Amino acid sequence: MDLLIQIFGEGKNLNALQMGCRGIVVFAIALILIRVSGRRSFGIRTPLDNIVIIMLGSILSRAVVGASAFIPVIIGCFVIVILHRIVGWLMANSKFFGRVIESDKILLFEKEKYLDSNLKRVQLTEEDVMQGVRKSALTENLNEISHIYIERNGEISAIRKKST
Repeated sequence: MDLLIQIFGEGKNLNALQMGCRGIVVFAIALILIRVSGRRSFGIRTPLDNIVIIMLGSILSRAVVGASAFIPVIIGCFVIVILHRIVGWLMANSKFFGRVIESDKILLFEKEKYLDSNLKRVQLTEEDVMQGVRKSALTENLNEISHIYIERNGEISAIRKKST
C-alpha cells in the first residue's frame, strides 16, 4: 500500500512524477471509457455527446491532480458513460425519445427564400447558413439549392435541386 501511495500520491500534494503516473492510469481508463461509450460519443458530436465529453474531461482531470478521490471519480465516469449508452440506445430505438433529447432538423430555406422565423428560432444569420451551404453543397449559388436544414447536431445541410 505504501508503494502505491509513493507512486500515485494521495490528496492534493502530488509531485510531477505522481501526477504523471496518475495521468498514465487515467489515460488507460479513458481509453476503456471510449470503448464502453461507443463510437457515437466521439464521432457524431451532438450536443448530448459534447456534454458527456466535457463532463468526462472535467471529472477525469480531478483524478489526475488529486482534487477528488480516485476511485469515486472513476466510478462516476463509468456511470456517465453507461447513462450515455442507455440514452443513445433509447434515441436509436425511439423517434419520440430522439426528438425529446436532440430535437429535430429545422428547415431554414426552401422555394428560393430563407424562412426568417426559423432563422430567428435557431439564432442564425443568412451568412451563417451560407457557410454551411459552401461546406456541404460546395456552392454559393442558392439557385442550385432546393432546401437547407440545420440538423440535430447543429450542422447545416444543403440539398441541391434535381438536375433535369
